[in-house]
Amino acid sequence: MNQELKKILAQVFPTTLPTVSEILEKYPKRDLETGAMVTRIAPSPTGFVHFGGLYAALISERFAHQSQGVFILRIEDTDKKREVAGTAALFAQALNKYHLVPDEGLLANNKEVGSYGPYHQSARADIYQAFAQELILQDKAYLCFASQTELEELRRTQENLGERSGYWGHFAIWRNKKLEDIQAALDSGLKPVVRLKSPGNFYNKITTEDLLIGRRELPENDQDIVILKTDGLPTYHFAHAIDDHLMGTTHVIRGNEWYPSLPLHLQLFQVLDWSAPQYAHLAPIQKLDNGKKRKLSKRHDPEANLGYYSEIGYPEEAIIEYLLNLANSNFEDWRKANPNLHYQDFPLDWKKLAKSNGPLFDLVKLEDISKNIISQLDSLNLYKRAYNWATQYQPELAQKMTNNEKYIQAILAIERDGVDKPRKDLSCFSKLEAEISYFFDDSFVLDKQELQNYLNDLKDIKIDAIIKEFMKLYEIDDNAEVWFEKLKTVALKYQIAGSVKDYKNNPEQYKGQIGSIAQVMRLLLTGRTQSPNLCEVMRVLGPERSFNRLNQLSK
Repeated sequence: MNQELKKILAQVFPTTLPTVSEILEKYPKRDLETGAMVTRIAPSPTGFVHFGGLYAALISERFAHQSQGVFILRIEDTDKKREVAGTAALFAQALNKYHLVPDEGLLANNKEVGSYGPYHQSARADIYQAFAQELILQDKAYLCFASQTELEELRRTQENLGERSGYWGHFAIWRNKKLEDIQAALDSGLKPVVRLKSPGNFYNKITTEDLLIGRRELPENDQDIVILKTDGLPTYHFAHAIDDHLMGTTHVIRGNEWYPSLPLHLQLFQVLDWSAPQYAHLAPIQKLDNGKKRKLSKRHDPEANLGYYSEIGYPEEAIIEYLLNLANSNFEDWRKANPNLHYQDFPLDWKKLAKSNGPLFDLVKLEDISKNIISQLDSLNLYKRAYNWATQYQPELAQKMTNNEKYIQAILAIERDGVDKPRKDLSCFSKLEAEISYFFDDSFVLDKQELQNYLNDLKDIKIDAIIKEFMKLYEIDDNAEVWFEKLKTVALKYQIAGSVKDYKNNPEQYKGQIGSIAQVMRLLLTGRTQSPNLCEVMRVLGPERSFNRLNQLSK
Protein backbone atom coordinates (compact mmCIF):
# COMPACT_ATOMS: atom_id res chain seq x y z
CA MET A 1 0.00 0.00 0.00
CA ASN A 2 2.87 2.35 0.77
CA GLN A 3 4.15 1.98 -2.79
CA GLU A 4 0.70 2.72 -4.18
CA LEU A 5 0.47 5.79 -1.96
CA LYS A 6 3.89 6.94 -3.14
CA LYS A 7 2.70 6.66 -6.75
CA ILE A 8 -0.28 8.86 -5.92
CA LEU A 9 1.88 11.39 -4.11
CA ALA A 10 4.19 11.55 -7.13
CA GLN A 11 1.20 12.95 -9.04
CA VAL A 12 0.65 15.64 -6.41
CA PHE A 13 4.12 16.67 -5.29
CA PRO A 14 7.20 17.56 -7.36
CA THR A 15 9.59 14.65 -7.71
CA THR A 16 12.50 16.99 -7.03
CA LEU A 17 11.56 17.65 -3.39
CA PRO A 18 14.38 17.33 -0.88
CA THR A 19 14.02 14.63 1.73
CA VAL A 20 13.15 15.50 5.31
CA SER A 21 16.58 14.33 6.48
CA GLU A 22 18.27 16.57 3.87
CA ILE A 23 16.28 19.55 5.13
CA LEU A 24 17.08 18.86 8.77
CA GLU A 25 20.76 18.57 7.90
CA LYS A 26 20.64 21.95 6.17
CA TYR A 27 19.27 23.61 9.32
CA PRO A 28 21.49 22.48 12.19
CA LYS A 29 20.78 23.31 15.79
CA ARG A 30 22.07 26.75 16.78
CA ASP A 31 25.10 27.05 19.01
CA LEU A 32 23.88 29.54 21.61
CA GLU A 33 24.89 30.68 25.05
CA THR A 34 22.75 29.32 27.89
CA GLY A 35 19.60 31.40 28.20
CA ALA A 36 19.96 33.06 24.80
CA MET A 37 16.62 33.57 23.07
CA VAL A 38 15.85 33.26 19.38
CA THR A 39 12.80 35.37 18.62
CA ARG A 40 11.14 36.38 15.41
CA ILE A 41 8.59 38.75 14.04
CA ALA A 42 6.66 37.19 11.19
CA PRO A 43 4.32 39.71 9.55
CA SER A 44 2.06 39.06 6.58
CA PRO A 45 2.51 41.64 3.77
CA THR A 46 -1.19 42.50 3.55
CA GLY A 47 -1.11 46.25 4.28
CA PHE A 48 0.52 48.93 6.39
CA VAL A 49 2.67 48.27 9.44
CA HIS A 50 0.48 48.31 12.55
CA PHE A 51 1.62 50.20 15.66
CA GLY A 52 1.01 46.99 17.62
CA GLY A 53 3.31 45.18 15.19
CA LEU A 54 6.17 47.48 16.15
CA TYR A 55 5.29 46.90 19.81
CA ALA A 56 5.62 43.12 19.35
CA ALA A 57 8.80 43.58 17.30
CA LEU A 58 10.40 45.73 20.00
CA ILE A 59 9.62 43.19 22.72
CA SER A 60 10.93 40.35 20.55
CA GLU A 61 14.10 42.28 19.66
CA ARG A 62 14.80 43.32 23.25
CA PHE A 63 14.43 39.82 24.71
CA ALA A 64 16.64 38.39 21.96
CA HIS A 65 19.40 40.95 22.21
CA GLN A 66 19.47 41.43 25.97
CA SER A 67 19.96 37.64 26.24
CA GLN A 68 22.70 37.66 23.55
CA GLY A 69 20.37 35.79 21.23
CA VAL A 70 19.05 36.19 17.68
CA PHE A 71 16.23 38.34 16.30
CA ILE A 72 14.67 37.28 12.97
CA LEU A 73 12.36 38.97 10.47
CA ARG A 74 10.45 36.33 8.53
CA ILE A 75 7.88 37.27 5.90
CA GLU A 76 4.78 35.06 5.99
CA ASP A 77 3.62 35.64 2.43
CA THR A 78 1.75 32.43 1.67
CA ASP A 79 -1.68 34.09 1.44
CA LYS A 80 -1.30 35.37 -2.10
CA LYS A 81 -4.93 36.52 -2.35
CA ARG A 82 -4.49 39.05 0.46
CA GLU A 83 -0.90 40.07 -0.26
CA VAL A 84 -0.36 43.73 -1.16
CA ALA A 85 2.57 44.25 -3.50
CA GLY A 86 5.54 46.05 -1.96
CA THR A 87 4.39 45.84 1.64
CA ALA A 88 6.90 43.17 2.66
CA ALA A 89 9.61 45.78 2.31
CA LEU A 90 7.65 48.14 4.59
CA PHE A 91 8.30 45.89 7.58
CA ALA A 92 12.03 45.70 6.95
CA GLN A 93 12.17 49.47 6.43
CA ALA A 94 10.17 50.08 9.61
CA LEU A 95 12.50 47.92 11.70
CA ASN A 96 15.48 49.73 10.22
CA LYS A 97 13.93 53.15 10.86
CA TYR A 98 13.27 52.31 14.50
CA HIS A 99 16.70 50.71 15.02
CA LEU A 100 15.35 47.17 15.44
CA VAL A 101 17.49 45.70 12.69
CA PRO A 102 17.14 41.90 12.58
CA ASP A 103 20.15 39.62 12.80
CA GLU A 104 18.59 37.41 10.15
CA GLY A 105 15.92 37.81 7.52
CA LEU A 106 14.82 40.59 5.22
CA LEU A 107 16.71 43.89 5.50
CA ALA A 108 15.72 47.40 4.45
CA ASN A 109 17.81 47.06 1.26
CA ASN A 110 15.50 44.18 0.24
CA LYS A 111 18.25 41.62 0.72
CA GLU A 112 18.24 38.66 3.09
CA VAL A 113 20.93 37.79 5.60
CA GLY A 114 21.36 34.63 7.63
CA SER A 115 22.01 30.95 7.02
CA TYR A 116 18.55 29.69 8.03
CA GLY A 117 16.67 31.17 5.06
CA PRO A 118 15.02 31.75 2.74
CA TYR A 119 13.10 34.11 5.01
CA HIS A 120 10.11 34.54 2.70
CA GLN A 121 7.78 31.61 3.22
CA SER A 122 6.76 31.66 -0.44
CA ALA A 123 10.37 30.70 -1.24
CA ARG A 124 10.24 27.70 1.11
CA ALA A 125 7.42 25.79 -0.62
CA ASP A 126 9.56 22.73 -1.23
CA ILE A 127 10.30 22.47 2.50
CA TYR A 128 6.64 22.51 3.51
CA GLN A 129 5.72 20.10 0.73
CA ALA A 130 8.43 17.67 1.80
CA PHE A 131 7.15 17.62 5.39
CA ALA A 132 3.52 17.38 4.28
CA GLN A 133 4.35 14.42 2.07
CA GLU A 134 6.23 12.73 4.92
CA LEU A 135 3.24 13.18 7.24
CA ILE A 136 0.97 11.56 4.65
CA LEU A 137 3.33 8.60 4.40
CA GLN A 138 3.24 8.34 8.21
CA ASP A 139 -0.60 8.42 8.15
CA LYS A 140 -0.56 11.71 10.05
CA ALA A 141 -2.03 13.72 7.17
CA TYR A 142 -4.06 13.01 4.04
CA LEU A 143 -5.18 14.39 0.69
CA CYS A 144 -8.60 16.01 0.72
CA PHE A 145 -10.67 16.89 -2.36
CA ALA A 146 -13.75 18.30 -0.59
CA SER A 147 -15.22 21.12 -2.68
CA GLN A 148 -16.43 24.43 -1.29
CA THR A 149 -19.99 23.27 -1.95
CA GLU A 150 -19.43 20.08 0.04
CA LEU A 151 -17.92 22.05 2.91
CA GLU A 152 -20.92 24.39 2.96
CA GLU A 153 -23.29 21.41 3.01
CA LEU A 154 -21.24 19.92 5.83
CA ARG A 155 -21.54 23.14 7.81
CA ARG A 156 -25.33 23.22 7.36
CA THR A 157 -25.61 19.57 8.43
CA GLN A 158 -23.63 20.28 11.59
CA GLU A 159 -25.79 23.30 12.29
CA ASN A 160 -28.99 21.25 11.91
CA LEU A 161 -27.62 18.53 14.17
CA GLY A 162 -26.44 21.04 16.77
CA GLU A 163 -22.87 19.89 16.34
CA ARG A 164 -19.68 21.91 16.41
CA SER A 165 -18.71 23.22 13.01
CA GLY A 166 -15.51 22.18 11.33
CA TYR A 167 -13.77 19.31 9.60
CA TRP A 168 -13.40 16.71 12.35
CA GLY A 169 -14.20 13.13 13.28
CA HIS A 170 -16.77 11.46 11.07
CA PHE A 171 -17.43 14.80 9.37
CA ALA A 172 -13.92 14.62 7.89
CA ILE A 173 -15.22 12.88 4.79
CA TRP A 174 -11.83 12.36 3.09
CA ARG A 175 -9.97 11.23 6.20
CA ASN A 176 -10.24 7.49 5.48
CA LYS A 177 -10.88 7.40 1.75
CA LYS A 178 -9.51 4.47 -0.18
CA LEU A 179 -6.56 4.96 -2.52
CA GLU A 180 -8.74 4.21 -5.55
CA ASP A 181 -11.08 7.07 -4.56
CA ILE A 182 -8.09 9.41 -4.28
CA GLN A 183 -6.77 8.29 -7.65
CA ALA A 184 -10.20 8.77 -9.22
CA ALA A 185 -10.34 12.31 -7.88
CA LEU A 186 -6.91 13.04 -9.35
CA ASP A 187 -7.91 11.52 -12.67
CA SER A 188 -10.95 13.79 -12.79
CA GLY A 189 -8.63 16.82 -12.56
CA LEU A 190 -9.37 17.79 -8.96
CA LYS A 191 -6.60 19.42 -6.93
CA PRO A 192 -6.27 18.35 -3.32
CA VAL A 193 -5.36 20.17 -0.15
CA VAL A 194 -3.40 18.34 2.53
CA ARG A 195 -5.10 18.06 5.91
CA LEU A 196 -3.70 17.10 9.27
CA LYS A 197 -5.13 13.85 10.62
CA SER A 198 -5.68 15.24 14.07
CA PRO A 199 -5.04 12.78 16.92
CA GLY A 200 -6.95 15.03 19.33
CA ASN A 201 -10.20 14.68 21.21
CA PHE A 202 -12.11 17.90 21.80
CA TYR A 203 -13.45 16.59 25.10
CA ASN A 204 -9.96 16.07 26.48
CA LYS A 205 -8.12 18.97 28.08
CA ILE A 206 -4.49 19.91 27.69
CA THR A 207 -2.54 22.14 30.02
CA THR A 208 -0.82 25.04 28.27
CA GLU A 209 1.96 27.19 29.70
CA ASP A 210 2.12 30.73 28.38
CA LEU A 211 4.78 33.14 29.58
CA LEU A 212 2.19 35.90 29.94
CA ILE A 213 -1.22 34.25 30.26
CA GLY A 214 0.12 31.54 32.54
CA ARG A 215 -1.11 27.97 32.96
CA ARG A 216 -4.51 27.22 31.45
CA GLU A 217 -6.53 24.21 30.43
CA LEU A 218 -7.84 24.20 26.86
CA PRO A 219 -9.62 21.58 24.75
CA GLU A 220 -7.47 19.42 22.53
CA ASN A 221 -7.60 20.21 18.85
CA ASP A 222 -9.59 17.67 16.87
CA GLN A 223 -9.93 19.66 13.65
CA ASP A 224 -8.34 18.20 10.54
CA ILE A 225 -7.04 21.58 9.48
CA VAL A 226 -5.59 22.31 6.05
CA ILE A 227 -1.81 22.35 6.28
CA LEU A 228 -1.06 22.67 2.54
CA LYS A 229 -3.30 24.49 0.07
CA THR A 230 -4.01 23.56 -3.55
CA ASP A 231 -1.32 26.00 -4.72
CA GLY A 232 1.30 24.04 -2.79
CA LEU A 233 1.78 26.74 -0.16
CA PRO A 234 1.16 26.11 3.53
CA THR A 235 -1.29 27.66 5.95
CA TYR A 236 0.09 29.81 8.74
CA HIS A 237 -0.32 26.99 11.26
CA PHE A 238 1.85 24.48 9.41
CA ALA A 239 4.42 26.96 8.14
CA HIS A 240 5.10 28.56 11.50
CA ALA A 241 5.70 25.21 13.18
CA ILE A 242 8.19 24.10 10.53
CA ASP A 243 9.97 27.44 10.29
CA ASP A 244 10.21 27.98 14.03
CA HIS A 245 11.74 24.53 14.44
CA LEU A 246 14.19 24.80 11.55
CA MET A 247 15.22 28.35 12.49
CA GLY A 248 15.67 27.40 16.13
CA THR A 249 13.07 29.81 17.50
CA THR A 250 12.99 29.52 21.29
CA HIS A 251 10.25 32.08 22.05
CA VAL A 252 7.21 32.96 19.94
CA ILE A 253 5.94 36.40 20.99
CA ARG A 254 2.69 37.28 19.25
CA GLY A 255 -0.73 38.85 19.75
CA ASN A 256 -3.19 37.07 22.03
CA GLU A 257 -5.66 36.68 19.15
CA TRP A 258 -3.58 33.57 18.39
CA TYR A 259 -4.00 32.10 21.88
CA PRO A 260 -7.07 29.96 20.98
CA SER A 261 -4.89 28.29 18.30
CA LEU A 262 -2.27 27.23 20.84
CA PRO A 263 -3.60 23.65 21.27
CA LEU A 264 -3.43 23.18 17.50
CA HIS A 265 0.09 24.57 17.31
CA LEU A 266 1.33 22.43 20.18
CA GLN A 267 -0.30 19.45 18.48
CA LEU A 268 1.55 20.19 15.23
CA PHE A 269 4.88 20.12 17.04
CA GLN A 270 3.84 16.86 18.67
CA VAL A 271 2.87 15.31 15.33
CA LEU A 272 6.18 16.44 13.82
CA ASP A 273 8.07 14.93 16.82
CA TRP A 274 9.60 18.26 17.82
CA SER A 275 9.75 20.26 21.03
CA ALA A 276 7.62 23.38 20.85
CA PRO A 277 9.06 26.83 21.57
CA GLN A 278 7.80 28.82 24.52
CA TYR A 279 4.83 31.02 23.69
CA ALA A 280 4.00 34.49 24.99
CA HIS A 281 0.71 36.00 23.86
CA LEU A 282 0.70 39.79 24.13
CA ALA A 283 -2.42 41.67 25.17
CA PRO A 284 -3.21 44.22 22.44
CA ILE A 285 -2.76 47.96 22.86
CA GLN A 286 -6.06 49.50 23.97
CA LYS A 287 -7.70 52.85 23.29
CA LEU A 288 -10.41 54.71 25.19
CA ASP A 289 -13.48 55.27 23.04
CA ASN A 290 -16.37 57.08 24.74
CA GLY A 291 -15.09 55.91 28.09
CA LYS A 292 -14.73 52.28 27.03
CA LYS A 293 -11.57 50.38 26.18
CA ARG A 294 -11.16 48.69 22.81
CA LYS A 295 -8.34 47.47 20.62
CA LEU A 296 -6.45 50.00 18.54
CA SER A 297 -8.18 49.53 15.19
CA LYS A 298 -6.75 49.47 11.67
CA ARG A 299 -10.04 50.71 10.28
CA HIS A 300 -10.95 53.44 12.73
CA ASP A 301 -7.75 54.78 14.30
CA PRO A 302 -5.14 56.66 12.24
CA GLU A 303 -2.66 56.11 15.06
CA ALA A 304 -2.83 52.36 14.39
CA ASN A 305 -0.80 52.98 11.22
CA LEU A 306 2.90 53.31 11.97
CA GLY A 307 3.17 55.78 9.09
CA TYR A 308 1.04 58.22 11.10
CA TYR A 309 3.92 58.87 13.50
CA SER A 310 6.37 59.48 10.66
CA GLU A 311 4.04 61.99 9.03
CA ILE A 312 3.61 63.91 12.27
CA GLY A 313 7.33 63.79 12.89
CA TYR A 314 7.84 62.07 16.20
CA PRO A 315 11.49 61.07 16.69
CA GLU A 316 12.03 57.33 16.42
CA GLU A 317 13.51 57.22 19.93
CA ALA A 318 10.31 58.76 21.32
CA ILE A 319 8.18 56.02 19.76
CA ILE A 320 10.48 53.29 21.09
CA GLU A 321 10.63 54.77 24.59
CA TYR A 322 6.87 55.19 24.58
CA LEU A 323 6.42 51.52 23.61
CA LEU A 324 8.84 50.47 26.35
CA ASN A 325 6.71 52.48 28.75
CA LEU A 326 3.67 50.49 27.55
CA ALA A 327 5.57 47.22 27.84
CA ASN A 328 6.99 47.75 31.34
CA SER A 329 5.42 50.39 33.55
CA ASN A 330 8.67 50.82 35.51
CA PHE A 331 10.44 52.17 32.42
CA GLU A 332 9.39 55.74 33.30
CA ASP A 333 11.03 55.57 36.74
CA TRP A 334 14.11 53.94 35.20
CA ARG A 335 14.42 56.74 32.65
CA LYS A 336 14.16 59.42 35.36
CA ALA A 337 16.90 57.67 37.33
CA ASN A 338 19.05 57.12 34.21
CA PRO A 339 18.50 60.13 31.94
CA ASN A 340 21.72 59.64 30.00
CA LEU A 341 21.61 55.87 29.42
CA HIS A 342 20.49 54.35 26.14
CA TYR A 343 17.06 52.73 26.27
CA GLN A 344 18.74 49.43 25.38
CA ASP A 345 20.27 49.44 28.87
CA PHE A 346 16.77 49.03 30.31
CA PRO A 347 16.17 45.36 31.28
CA LEU A 348 12.80 44.39 29.84
CA ASP A 349 11.01 42.08 32.25
CA TRP A 350 8.49 39.32 31.40
CA LYS A 351 6.80 39.72 34.77
CA LYS A 352 5.94 43.36 34.11
CA LEU A 353 4.38 42.84 30.69
CA ALA A 354 0.60 43.26 30.59
CA LYS A 355 -1.02 39.86 31.23
CA SER A 356 -4.68 40.25 30.23
CA ASN A 357 -5.70 43.87 29.83
CA GLY A 358 -3.57 45.50 27.17
CA PRO A 359 -1.71 48.77 27.80
CA LEU A 360 -3.71 51.94 27.16
CA PHE A 361 -2.67 54.20 24.30
CA ASP A 362 -2.05 57.72 25.61
CA LEU A 363 -1.16 60.43 23.10
CA VAL A 364 -0.44 62.94 25.88
CA LYS A 365 2.19 60.59 27.31
CA LEU A 366 3.74 60.13 23.89
CA GLU A 367 3.90 63.93 23.47
CA ASP A 368 5.65 64.31 26.83
CA ILE A 369 8.22 61.65 25.97
CA SER A 370 8.76 63.18 22.55
CA LYS A 371 9.28 66.65 24.04
CA ASN A 372 11.90 65.20 26.36
CA ILE A 373 13.70 63.42 23.50
CA ILE A 374 13.73 66.52 21.28
CA SER A 375 14.92 68.70 24.16
CA GLN A 376 18.08 66.58 24.35
CA LEU A 377 19.05 67.38 20.76
CA ASP A 378 21.47 70.24 20.22
CA SER A 379 20.43 72.87 17.70
CA LEU A 380 22.48 71.41 14.84
CA ASN A 381 21.09 67.89 15.26
CA LEU A 382 17.57 69.21 15.71
CA TYR A 383 17.94 71.25 12.53
CA LYS A 384 19.23 68.24 10.57
CA ARG A 385 16.51 65.89 11.77
CA ALA A 386 13.73 68.41 11.26
CA TYR A 387 15.09 69.20 7.79
CA ASN A 388 15.23 65.52 6.83
CA TRP A 389 11.64 65.14 7.98
CA ALA A 390 10.52 68.26 6.12
CA THR A 391 12.07 67.18 2.82
CA GLN A 392 9.70 64.21 2.83
CA TYR A 393 6.57 65.60 4.44
CA GLN A 394 6.68 69.42 4.31
CA PRO A 395 8.80 70.58 1.34
CA GLU A 396 7.89 74.26 1.79
CA LEU A 397 9.38 74.18 5.28
CA ALA A 398 12.46 72.38 3.92
CA GLN A 399 12.94 75.18 1.39
CA LYS A 400 12.53 77.78 4.12
CA MET A 401 15.12 76.00 6.22
CA THR A 402 17.51 75.88 3.27
CA ASN A 403 17.10 79.60 2.61
CA ASN A 404 17.50 80.54 6.30
CA GLU A 405 19.80 77.83 7.62
CA LYS A 406 21.94 79.88 10.03
CA TYR A 407 19.00 81.97 11.23
CA ILE A 408 16.85 78.92 12.03
CA GLN A 409 19.77 77.18 13.73
CA ALA A 410 20.14 80.26 15.92
CA ILE A 411 16.41 80.12 16.71
CA LEU A 412 16.68 76.47 17.67
CA ALA A 413 19.69 77.17 19.88
CA ILE A 414 17.67 79.44 22.21
CA GLU A 415 17.55 77.85 25.67
CA ARG A 416 18.93 74.63 24.17
CA ASP A 417 22.68 74.66 23.53
CA GLY A 418 24.87 74.70 26.61
CA VAL A 419 22.08 74.79 29.20
CA ASP A 420 21.34 72.27 31.94
CA LYS A 421 17.60 72.24 31.44
CA PRO A 422 16.77 72.84 27.77
CA ARG A 423 13.27 73.97 26.91
CA LYS A 424 10.62 71.37 26.05
CA ASP A 425 8.30 73.28 23.76
CA LEU A 426 8.49 71.05 20.68
CA SER A 427 6.81 67.63 20.64
CA CYS A 428 7.20 66.75 16.96
CA PHE A 429 8.78 68.11 13.79
CA SER A 430 5.43 68.98 12.17
CA LYS A 431 4.96 71.68 14.83
CA LEU A 432 8.30 73.33 14.12
CA GLU A 433 7.07 75.78 11.49
CA ALA A 434 4.33 77.11 13.77
CA GLU A 435 6.72 77.18 16.72
CA ILE A 436 9.24 79.45 14.97
CA SER A 437 6.80 81.41 12.80
CA TYR A 438 7.04 84.64 14.83
CA PHE A 439 10.73 84.97 13.99
CA PHE A 440 9.71 85.74 10.39
CA ASP A 441 7.94 88.99 9.60
CA ASP A 442 5.76 87.39 6.93
CA SER A 443 4.28 84.95 9.47
CA PHE A 444 4.41 87.13 12.60
CA VAL A 445 0.91 87.77 13.97
CA LEU A 446 0.25 90.13 16.86
CA ASP A 447 -2.78 89.28 18.99
CA LYS A 448 -4.01 92.85 19.27
CA GLN A 449 -6.92 91.97 21.54
CA GLU A 450 -4.64 90.18 23.99
CA LEU A 451 -2.24 93.12 23.88
CA GLN A 452 -5.08 95.55 24.55
CA ASN A 453 -6.20 93.48 27.54
CA TYR A 454 -2.76 93.90 29.10
CA LEU A 455 -2.64 97.60 28.26
CA ASN A 456 -6.06 98.11 29.87
CA ASP A 457 -4.77 96.55 33.09
CA LEU A 458 -1.73 98.83 32.97
CA LYS A 459 -3.50 102.05 31.91
CA ASP A 460 -1.73 104.19 34.52
CA ILE A 461 1.70 103.04 33.44
CA LYS A 462 3.67 104.74 30.66
CA ILE A 463 4.64 101.50 28.98
CA ASP A 464 5.61 103.15 25.72
CA ALA A 465 8.06 105.42 27.50
CA ILE A 466 9.53 102.53 29.52
CA ILE A 467 10.11 100.46 26.40
CA LYS A 468 11.70 103.34 24.48
CA GLU A 469 14.07 104.12 27.36
CA PHE A 470 14.98 100.45 27.69
CA MET A 471 15.71 100.25 23.96
CA LYS A 472 18.29 103.01 24.35
CA LEU A 473 20.13 100.95 26.98
CA TYR A 474 19.82 97.61 25.20
CA GLU A 475 22.83 96.01 23.52
CA ILE A 476 22.72 92.81 21.52
CA ASP A 477 25.50 91.20 23.57
CA ASP A 478 23.60 91.61 26.85
CA ASN A 479 23.14 88.35 28.71
CA ALA A 480 19.84 87.57 30.37
CA GLU A 481 20.92 88.97 33.73
CA VAL A 482 22.15 92.27 32.30
CA TRP A 483 19.05 92.49 30.08
CA PHE A 484 16.75 92.18 33.06
CA GLU A 485 18.71 94.61 35.20
CA LYS A 486 18.43 97.27 32.47
CA LEU A 487 14.69 96.74 32.24
CA LYS A 488 14.41 96.82 36.01
CA THR A 489 16.42 100.05 36.22
CA VAL A 490 14.07 101.78 33.80
CA ALA A 491 10.95 100.31 35.37
CA LEU A 492 11.86 101.54 38.87
CA LYS A 493 12.05 105.13 37.54
CA TYR A 494 8.39 104.77 36.58
CA GLN A 495 7.40 103.23 39.95
CA ILE A 496 7.29 99.68 38.63
CA ALA A 497 8.33 97.01 41.17
CA GLY A 498 11.21 94.77 40.18
CA SER A 499 9.51 91.64 41.56
CA VAL A 500 6.13 90.31 42.55
CA LYS A 501 7.27 90.22 46.16
CA ASP A 502 8.17 93.93 46.19
CA TYR A 503 4.87 94.77 44.58
CA LYS A 504 2.83 92.77 47.12
CA ASN A 505 4.77 94.13 50.12
CA ASN A 506 4.46 97.78 49.04
CA PRO A 507 1.43 98.12 46.78
CA GLU A 508 1.02 101.83 47.58
CA GLN A 509 4.59 102.52 46.40
CA TYR A 510 4.28 100.91 42.96
CA LYS A 511 1.95 101.25 40.00
CA GLY A 512 2.64 97.70 38.85
CA GLN A 513 5.32 95.03 38.64
CA ILE A 514 7.94 94.30 36.03
CA GLY A 515 6.44 90.99 34.93
CA SER A 516 3.52 92.85 33.38
CA ILE A 517 5.89 95.07 31.41
CA ALA A 518 7.84 92.02 30.20
CA GLN A 519 4.60 90.36 29.14
CA VAL A 520 3.66 93.35 26.98
CA MET A 521 7.13 93.21 25.43
CA ARG A 522 6.69 89.47 24.86
CA LEU A 523 3.45 90.09 22.97
CA LEU A 524 5.03 92.84 20.88
CA LEU A 525 8.09 90.71 20.05
CA THR A 526 6.49 87.31 19.53
CA GLY A 527 2.75 87.85 19.32
CA ARG A 528 2.38 85.28 22.10
CA THR A 529 1.96 85.16 25.84
CA GLN A 530 4.50 82.34 26.14
CA SER A 531 7.93 82.25 24.54
CA PRO A 532 11.56 81.46 25.32
CA ASN A 533 13.73 83.94 27.20
CA LEU A 534 13.12 87.45 25.76
CA CYS A 535 16.77 88.40 25.88
CA GLU A 536 17.62 85.42 23.64
CA VAL A 537 14.64 86.09 21.39
CA MET A 538 15.81 89.67 20.84
CA ARG A 539 19.36 88.52 20.18
CA VAL A 540 18.18 86.22 17.39
CA LEU A 541 15.63 88.69 15.98
CA GLY A 542 18.36 91.32 15.88
CA PRO A 543 18.12 94.96 17.04
CA GLU A 544 16.35 96.28 13.96
CA ARG A 545 13.55 93.73 13.90
CA SER A 546 13.23 93.84 17.70
CA PHE A 547 12.99 97.65 17.77
CA ASN A 548 10.48 97.72 14.93
CA ARG A 549 8.20 95.36 16.82
CA LEU A 550 8.60 97.09 20.17
CA ASN A 551 7.78 100.40 18.47
CA GLN A 552 4.33 99.13 17.53
CA LEU A 553 2.89 100.88 20.58
CA SER A 554 3.88 104.22 19.06
CA LYS A 555 2.18 103.50 15.73
